[in-house]
Amino acid sequence: MSIIKSFAVGNGDMFYIKHNTPNFTIIDCCLSDNNREKIIDEIKEESKNKIISRFISTHPDEDHIQQLNYLDDESEIINFYCVKNEATKLEETDSFKRYCKLRDSEKKAFYISKGCYRKWMNRDGEDENGHYIYNAGINILWPIISNEYFKRELENVKNGTCPNNISPIIKYSIKNSVTVLWMGDLENDFMENIIKEITFPKINLLFAPHHGRKSGRIPDAWLKEMDPDIIIMGEAPSKNLDYYGYDDYNKITQNSAIDIIFECIDTKMHIYVSNKNYSVDFLDKENIYNNYNCFYLGTLNLKL
Repeated sequence: MSIIKSFAVGNGDMFYIKHNTPNFTIIDCCLSDNNREKIIDEIKEESKNKIISRFISTHPDEDHIQQLNYLDDESEIINFYCVKNEATKLEETDSFKRYCKLRDSEKKAFYISKGCYRKWMNRDGEDENGHYIYNAGINILWPIISNEYFKRELENVKNGTCPNNISPIIKYSIKNSVTVLWMGDLENDFMENIIKEITFPKINLLFAPHHGRKSGRIPDAWLKEMDPDIIIMGEAPSKNLDYYGYDDYNKITQNSAIDIIFECIDTKMHIYVSNKNYSVDFLDKENIYNNYNCFYLGTLNLKL
């Protein structure tokens, strides 16, 4: 069993994956004084029996690294994954300073790009104690570091501009089970420029880029190729969400659902949400009991 959780953190992103292997992954960080103790306590509890842990940073916008310093202080980040960059900011928050320290660490940083591989990220292998560990099933579909559009974005962020378009595309998949995709805050214009550079597999669960905003609308050609079973619309203001752009696809809106948990067991994805009054009409109802302190929304039965 693998568990994916998408936290409702307001205008930002934060996820974890409790893998069906001895791996634990956090993607992005958006903590506040109101939620940080609860979220960190949960992460510590859910990861306590895992051997390998990693943090993946999609990009250093504040809503994706907010209070990263607190996370690192309370639960030390040993493996920090990010796109190699030299992003700067005119005003450096404590979060950004910690991001830069981790990003530039020879010991902790691992730079991701299309096709990269690493033991336990997407390769099996033994640890220093001789334990054989199956990999996390994480693969990177973008960036291609030689791409001219991407290199232009790297130069822009070096000069202090918005880092949205250095976001990687992260695929998480379980053999004979679910395939999930994260795209950070990639923007529509940039995706259109690189549309021929990436080939996508069938996607079961897609987290819409840029929190589901119209500015992050995925090109139609990519959507057709992905054929996502469910698209998660993030916590952008409702007026900015691209409901109609994804009109042909099943959607869950985090603004309304609040926290969302995806329990992946073989060819089933059981979904739970914090809001007991939230509902959708495209999931099967299997009356599943759960211990997540959430409400059962329904089950997606995968067609593999």
